[in-house]
Amino acid sequence: MAYEDLNRFEKARLIGARALQLASGAPPLVKVPKGMVSAVDLAMLEFEKGVIPLVVIRE
Repeated sequence: MAYEDLNRFEKARLIGARALQLASGAPPLVKVPKGMVSAVDLAMLEFEKGVIPLVVIRE
């Protein structure tokens, strides 16, 4: 599933889950820009680059 097909709730869930992983010590999957300290901002950057390692399953 492409990120363009996600609705706003799925997008928020992915970013929130990834931000929690990053805050808990998971390694970032993109180069961290200088001065970026927020896990949410980093998760949003990963989402924009399309590298978040999570899958949405719809039932």
